[in-house]
Amino acid sequence: MNLLYANDRRGEYPPSYYAATATSLDPFPVLQGAVTAEVCVVGGGYMGLSAALHLAKAGHEVILIEAHRAGWGASGRNGGQVASGQRRDQDDLERMVGRQDARRLWDLAQDANQLVRDLISHHQIPVTFRPGVVHACWTDAEVQHAHTYAARMARDYGYDKLERLDQPAIRRLIGSDAFKGGDLDHGAGHIHPLNFAIGIAKAASAAGVRIFEKTEALQINHGPKPQVLTSSGTVTCNHLILAGNGYLGGLDPAYAARVMPINNFMLASEPLGDRARDILSEPVAVADTKFVVNYWRLSDDNRLLFGGAESYGYRFPDIVKAVTKPMLEIYPQMRGVKIDYAWGGTLAITTNRMPAVLRIAPNVLAASACSGNGIAMATMTGKILAEAVHATSASFDRLANLPQRSFPGGAALRWPLLVLAMTWYSMRDRLGL
Repeated sequence: MNLLYANDRRGEYPPSYYAATATSLDPFPVLQGAVTAEVCVVGGGYMGLSAALHLAKAGHEVILIEAHRAGWGASGRNGGQVASGQRRDQDDLERMVGRQDARRLWDLAQDANQLVRDLISHHQIPVTFRPGVVHACWTDAEVQHAHTYAARMARDYGYDKLERLDQPAIRRLIGSDAFKGGDLDHGAGHIHPLNFAIGIAKAASAAGVRIFEKTEALQINHGPKPQVLTSSGTVTCNHLILAGNGYLGGLDPAYAARVMPINNFMLASEPLGDRARDILSEPVAVADTKFVVNYWRLSDDNRLLFGGAESYGYRFPDIVKAVTKPMLEIYPQMRGVKIDYAWGGTLAITTNRMPAVLRIAPNVLAASACSGNGIAMATMTGKILAEAVHATSASFDRLANLPQRSFPGGAALRWPLLVLAMTWYSMRDRLGL
């Protein structure tokens, strides 16, 4: 099953709230015939668009091919949260790579957060960065860990933007009795994710990038000048960047074995009007501590945008049914509220939940799988890929050298083994373990 077409119409954005409120983007042409470029980028999400933009600004001739539309994949469907730090916390990273490199990864993530803001400002992208992300804890033990971690981040990393929340404080902020406490990260924030991707696409095109949509990469021929074969043409280049995330498929089986595509889902309610303040009293985003994370925020027109649930097959389930269940567990007052939009998408994860960055060949780079931390880190990783094309990049080497295992069974068995693992962890969520 090709995930590019398993659940979506060819060349069309999914019928999401984001697509309904997206800024206009005229279609880019379909690739026709044989073309050449210094650099070819496969994938039109944050990472590929960022790589193409930064390469063009550095004077390189760039072609980007995208199977559907720019920002069509996870970049245009996600929860919109721009996180602080990496997907793994600093305690985990210090155990993984040591204190010094963990600090460098923290700094890189903070630079990524700032890069998102800088791109919005510099290219006048019509997106508002709204600060504040709440981490909502279900148990007293999780609250204690969150508060201890906040104190440690202030002491050891100089990061004093984590406000500790007890149960009454989190209840006032997010309007739910479900949580014991948590923290509010004033350095994180949230944006309209599709409009951000569209903005980068427009900036890349203006910088000289030739973007081709509805142009699926079908095969790669490696060599001194790699070739990318599509159904309607061929790109021959000096350097190739693979940035297809969960939709990369089997273009490179060895790389695919490091990356697992998984599906996630979102709902958008009808506008809530004054009732919105009973959901969130301030314009913050929220993510909870479940293994299968629930995340939510309010739209500019006061809809609840709620994401979560999980899918263990290629086909999407009944999304409204799947996501309404955790939504009502947190917000029973949403019972009976009309759902105007429901959509799903495919992201990618790795065994250690850190980006999979690899030099497949001297002139072929691949990166993906920011594991739900993609707005900031995918955008930054695209910039790092651009740097690695024309110069030595310490940041590329740092990410590429992270301990990264292939999924057991490689590309062939990764999906059934993931089903077993995710079933176990989701069962733990339901049992409150």
